[in-house]
Amino acid sequence: MSRSVWKGPFVDPNLIKQVEKIKDKSNKSPIKTWSRKSTIIPEFVGHSFLIHNGKKFIPIKISEEMVGHKLGEFSPTRQFSGHTPADKKAAQTEAETATTTAAPGSSPTTAPTAAAKPKEGSKDAKK
Repeated sequence: MSRSVWKGPFVDPNLIKQVEKIKDKSNKSPIKTWSRKSTIIPEFVGHSFLIHNGKKFIPIKISEEMVGHKLGEFSPTRQFSGHTPADKKAAQTEAETATTTAAPGSSPTTAPTAAAKPKEGSKDAKK
């Protein structure tokens, strides 16, 4: 459920204070925050933030397209490390068996596949 329109977007009051402080400075250092639930407002455009993802701080430069989104959307909390080596090994052995079942001198694409044969219980097998 979204937030009521009459309440307005939620922005941590400390973030607004920090943005107001560095607005006048020429050397804008990034603002470190743990408030992932804060909404990005137009005053944040052009500023850089360090958003905590639970382990480390992710540097983000705010642009106009980000207005209306939450800060937490731009610092993912989970990192996909890839599939397990067992899955990769199984795929590799399947590829090897497909090439060995092919006739010598033919390409692996011409090897017969199980998908080409209709199953015994299907409608195609009865015809």
